[in-house]
Amino acid sequence: MLTIRKASDADSAGLQELYLNHLAAEPPKELPDSHQWQELLGELINMPNYFLLVGEQDGQVVASVTLIIIKNLTHNLRPYALIENVVTHQSFRNKGYATALIKDAVTIATDHRCYKVMLMTGSKKESTLHFYEQCGFNRNDKTAFIGWL
Repeated sequence: MLTIRKASDADSAGLQELYLNHLAAEPPKELPDSHQWQELLGELINMPNYFLLVGEQDGQVVASVTLIIIKNLTHNLRPYALIENVVTHQSFRNKGYATALIKDAVTIATDHRCYKVMLMTGSKKESTLHFYEQCGFNRNDKTAFIGWL
């Protein structure tokens, strides 16, 4: 059974495993400095509008989603939200874990009065795009542009 909760410092190794080995098709060539990683993780989990959610099964972090709520001067001062880094351990895919995490993230955004939630993916696979549509996202309303720095 999956337990969904906000990440803690104790999730550091599990999150590194997910991000390094299960997030991208090609893993990064070098690991981040462990002290810098731990310091940044601590900072992020303590930010009030940053929600690093983890899905845990039998004590193992098997999935994660990041939700960031951004204050806004338009739409009657309602914030908007951004979902990033949707990842599930390969051995735990197709069990509904990412769907459950995204649903919880959208609930948090709703509870914070967000007027929209945005999500981008680098995947061109139709199955991935269909998955996000099944989660309630629409790929036709907006066009995303990326400027890599």
